Amino acid sequence: MPEEKIISFEQPVLRGTLQVPGDKSISHRAVMLGSIAKGKTSITGFLDGEDCLSTISMFQQLGVSITREGTAVQVDSPGIAGWKTPAEKLDAGNSGTTARLMLGILAGSSVTSTMCGDQYLTKRPMKRVTAPLALMGAAITNEAQKDYLPLTVQGSKLQAIDYQMPVASAQVKSAVLLAGLQAEGETTVTETDVSRDHTERMLRQFGAKLSQDGKTIRIKGRQQLTGTDVVVPGDISSAAFFMVAAAMTADSDVSFEKVGLNPTRTGILDVLEAMGVQMELSDEQGFDGERYGTVRIRHSKLKATEIGGELIPRLIDELPVLALLATQAEGRTVIKDAQELRVKETDRIEAVAAELRKLGANIETTPDGMIISGPTQLHGATLASYGDHRLGMMAAVSGLITDGPVHIDDPSCIAISYPQFFEDLESLVNV
Repeated sequence: MPEEKIISFEQPVLRGTLQVPGDKSISHRAVMLGSIAKGKTSITGFLDGEDCLSTISMFQQLGVSITREGTAVQVDSPGIAGWKTPAEKLDAGNSGTTARLMLGILAGSSVTSTMCGDQYLTKRPMKRVTAPLALMGAAITNEAQKDYLPLTVQGSKLQAIDYQMPVASAQVKSAVLLAGLQAEGETTVTETDVSRDHTERMLRQFGAKLSQDGKTIRIKGRQQLTGTDVVVPGDISSAAFFMVAAAMTADSDVSFEKVGLNPTRTGILDVLEAMGVQMELSDEQGFDGERYGTVRIRHSKLKATEIGGELIPRLIDELPVLALLATQAEGRTVIKDAQELRVKETDRIEAVAAELRKLGANIETTPDGMIISGPTQLHGATLASYGDHRLGMMAAVSGLITDGPVHIDDPSCIAISYPQFFEDLESLVNV
């Protein structure tokens, strides 16, 4: 992909039907649990983006047989007890999900390995995961700065803990549960707010027994998982960019087929509804606890809203593009309780505000969010992606409503979660 991408359409209208790539969170977990399990796992709808390919590569280094043909993946594993110590460092690339969940998985394994990442991932804090794992007896070290990659994990015998989550984070919760799967005793995790629950759902699908009471999840250790078949629905976080595009672009009407409708991930739909977006849900189906269906979005007159509280864990990845949408809404949109954005691929609060201001947006930052006033006519500009796929896609979508072209610096990061993003954008505009 070129070092710069130019988005320039004259009076664009988005129409048609789109099936977005497979859910990134579910794709990661399908490979992880398929590799922990003994036997064969068949995955369909897998996201062949760079983050998920990093997960596959890591398990191949650990001795798991994984073959891939497009969106179909076959995993044949001896089980976690049969893994081998890798000859080289395990590279998580840009994937925070891979790094943090793998820390939990490797902590209770029988191998010793060092995990590294790219220039962006090595700046993201790991203490939120290593701290509870240390309470379980994990041996995780770094000669330089122990809270950042690279980290060396020496597989150890773990003990169950009762962990009170300080923040709502599916990555931390998942790391502790996956470590608890291998620990002695029953591990308990209690959340502050309910975060995405793909790990819990998929653990059950692979045969694990765990219980849940409100915000508390319990899992017994020393359980053996068994390979199974996993179907991955479309990623609602990827669909969100085109949902916002359709909502704010005149005369647009787009339907999203087989998109994931897990209730811990549909905060984006709640916000769109609150902002007055015309929306229809149909053909809802489910399998093994994961639901999917068709979502139709039409251009609408937008009104400001407040986004905070328990909504935040359900739409944390969609907040950058929702900030863009807020620039086209009547009134003052407040995003709060989103301090988690500051430790994503970049500080997304400051980065989103900086890039939207280049377009002429009226936006101010707060310690835990943003305040956006609208509606505002946006202008063309050159926007930075910061190597962050969500910011890259936000920049691309902004080009649909600016009065001049938008130049995106380093668009290649978008392939992390949505390799055919630009092709899908052009197909909808040119229908």
